[in-house]
Amino acid sequence: MITTAFTMVALVSLWVAAQALLFSGVSHDRAQALLYQDFRSQLAETTAPLGPVVPAGDPVAILSIPAIGLDEVVVEGTASGDTLVGPGHLRSSVLPGQVGSSYVYGRAGTYGAPFGDITDLRPGDVVETTTAQGVTALTVLGVRRDGDPKPPPPAAGVARLVLVSVEGEGRLAALSADTTVFVDAEAVDAFPAPSGRPTTVPDPEKILATDPGALPLLALCLALLLALTLGVVAARQRWSAVLVWVMASPLAIALAWMTTDTVMRLLPNVI
Repeated sequence: MITTAFTMVALVSLWVAAQALLFSGVSHDRAQALLYQDFRSQLAETTAPLGPVVPAGDPVAILSIPAIGLDEVVVEGTASGDTLVGPGHLRSSVLPGQVGSSYVYGRAGTYGAPFGDITDLRPGDVVETTTAQGVTALTVLGVRRDGDPKPPPPAAGVARLVLVSVEGEGRLAALSADTTVFVDAEAVDAFPAPSGRPTTVPDPEKILATDPGALPLLALCLALLLALTLGVVAARQRWSAVLVWVMASPLAIALAWMTTDTVMRLLPNVI
């Protein structure tokens, strides 16, 4: 009985670690494929959002950076749950390509790590955004980190895009990154920005923030995992180990997958 329980715990723990570091990219790629299909349809039907208020999680732009091979759909919102599927647009800023400053947060080490290579960008590299208003080609000004001087505010009529992520050192840099990095890019030809966007965002949507609202769901996931473990222990008393594990493993993996997604919402939104 004790051996079975430890085996179950080990299976779930290993899967959680593997998903966070390896398999989360599969989840990200699937979400991106669905978002891309949805957003392209909206563009074709002229129903894509212009701002200023867009429901969290909805696609708002396509972000392409040829220099680092990045091609991502940007969603509205920067909470940890939003950035699981791709880069997130800070709701208190204008949309990419609009006059003013637009901020987009992206993960550096998990769930596809879309912003894992943005520190490789150099001045003059091109960042292209596609929104309901059209395509904007922005030129990278440079990369900066915490404490570095900020560039002056954008001039009148200029669109600025700030890509925000983190970096760290060592083998577990993906999970222990603690230095915020910024990439500034500008375009002289910009689209008008509608008024009325929020002036602030909730704490879970700020840089390196976590989402404590995921705690009830995590408690439910852990309770289901505990129930499954007890069920496996009881089943082993009546049926063969092979039969029990064949039946229980898919359920354990599904619950572990859900648990990992929930745990990631309790970690910083750009890790």
